[in-house]
Amino acid sequence: MRLTEITYSEAQPIDGYGPGFFRVGGRVMQGAVLVSPWSSQVWGGLDDTATPLALADRIDVLFVGTGAEIAHLPAGFRRILEEAGIGVEVMNSPAACRTYNVLLSEGRLIAVALLPV
Repeated sequence: MRLTEITYSEAQPIDGYGPGFFRVGGRVMQGAVLVSPWSSQVWGGLDDTATPLALADRIDVLFVGTGAEIAHLPAGFRRILEEAGIGVEVMNSPAACRTYNVLLSEGRLIAVALLPV
């Protein structure tokens, strides 16, 4: 699926997604990814809190896309991030991509951790 095109100045928008991949800033990335306005990288999934924690001083909210369907996060995952001062919002990955792009275009301090659909 291709997402609505918005112009960003020096940011990492999510251009699209499909089975097992995300297109971030024109680059195809396989598997789970963590995307912020400054970078995009492979993410280790819900067992990996270290990668999003590295953004704790730069973001207010982390959107977590749980794949094709919304799912509950492991309690420990949410607790660790919230204790670091990061708000956590859970949704399915397509909704997380759209929400991230809208807030990115507004200059908000956000990131998104995505499991593939």
